Amino acid sequence: MAMRIATFLIILLVVFKHSAPMEPFDVRQHLSTVSRYGAVKDIADITFVPSNVPDGCSPIHLNLVARHGTRSPTKKRMRELDELATHLELLLRDAKEQNLSMKKVPAWLWGWQSPWKGKVTGGELTDVGEVELYHLAIRIRERFPDLFNEEYHPDIYTIKATQVPRASASAVAFGMGLFSGNGSLGPGHHRAFAVTSESRASDILLRFFDCCQNYKDFKKSQEPAVDELKEPIFDEITAALRKRYGLTFTRQDTSSLWFLCKQEASLLDITDQACGLFSPSEVALLEWTDDLEHFILKGYGKSLNYQMGVPLLKDVFESMEQAIKAKEENYAPRSYEKARLRFAHAETVVPFSCLLGLFLEQSEFEQIQREEPLKYPPKPPQKRNWKGSTVAPFAGNNMLVLYSCPATSSSKYFVQIFHNEHPILMPGCNNSDLCPFEVFKERIVTPHMKHEYHAVCNVKLEKPEQKPTKSKFSQLLHWLFSPRNKDNTGFLKDDL
Repeated sequence: MAMRIATFLIILLVVFKHSAPMEPFDVRQHLSTVSRYGAVKDIADITFVPSNVPDGCSPIHLNLVARHGTRSPTKKRMRELDELATHLELLLRDAKEQNLSMKKVPAWLWGWQSPWKGKVTGGELTDVGEVELYHLAIRIRERFPDLFNEEYHPDIYTIKATQVPRASASAVAFGMGLFSGNGSLGPGHHRAFAVTSESRASDILLRFFDCCQNYKDFKKSQEPAVDELKEPIFDEITAALRKRYGLTFTRQDTSSLWFLCKQEASLLDITDQACGLFSPSEVALLEWTDDLEHFILKGYGKSLNYQMGVPLLKDVFESMEQAIKAKEENYAPRSYEKARLRFAHAETVVPFSCLLGLFLEQSEFEQIQREEPLKYPPKPPQKRNWKGSTVAPFAGNNMLVLYSCPATSSSKYFVQIFHNEHPILMPGCNNSDLCPFEVFKERIVTPHMKHEYHAVCNVKLEKPEQKPTKSKFSQLLHWLFSPRNKDNTGFLKDDL
């Protein structure tokens, strides 16, 4: 009898647990890589318990790879929103002329104009983006005070950014937070600091995707196939919108409205206009299409996506080795680097996360070590590890902290990875978030080192067949007497 009662109570507990009210749906947490940092940074696996750093261990070096903060739409996407406004006006006019019922049409659609109409510049870091990086720096400094107790010097705290203004502005906002109160400038006691950048044409550390011809060719070749994978979802949702609101929306309208939803929710905190057109299940599907695209074109979809990031992984690892050398050889204070801080893009953070093997199951990590393709992220309502809002939101970051431990510890040095400031499991280190340095080197870093950037990225061109060069006069004669001169529109575009 007692056993039956106990069993009943367990079943009742399980049922209560699963029937407990869920948290309300917040669209701002489902915007893929357009998600604002504050909306998603604390979304974590509640079943995961971080490791305790062994007693006596202290941080001796920190690497940061961060995406720029929240930014405004680019000029190209602002034009798309202007075109959406024009088409919405046309749809409403046509519906009115056909005497269709307007009762289902949301009031905000009438006379809607893009919030960015008339803006001639785009893509810059917003005020929200500045605040994200500023406070990120303050939290990191508070978390690791022993690393940031030195007076600033560019050789001790190295700050790098890409040449793209939103990335370098993010680095500046971060530096202002990190060194606030330690200088003599203004009431905030700020101080000057250096941010260095490489040319876009040669920045293989932070803009490796821009310098890798093989990757650019791959991306261009795959984009149509990715669009085909997304089309059924957009067609399904377009049909639902037509039925729901009585307007003849197109697939392009749905795509632009989803983009508008992301911009309104992330930049303006408006969630009841464009986002309100979609149901939560539709938002989940649209989010999945974005995540799928990032998976295929930036993430685990092809090994080239992350192999081209090996120079960055190498730079991170070498900075750890240098910190260990400084510790082992008792370098004088202020004579060695304590933090290397980098600010770049989603196209940087995503491949770097893949090189570390994050967001994978153990079996999947073994697959990428063998350079085998992974299955695509499962479609909602199935759960998935790969979510753009977690992997690379605005200001998303990976932080690698190197600890020095006493001789009595199981390892003299440990590496801990924080993703968006939370310890994260490393499948390459037996699903631990705290990895002995030797294991980190052997199982996570070394397997990638066989890939040399230029060998991975450079197209091997066959030597073109040598053809006799024709003079300008002979080319003109050929054109005059060739039968093709009857349809010469295309030919006349050639440089004679």
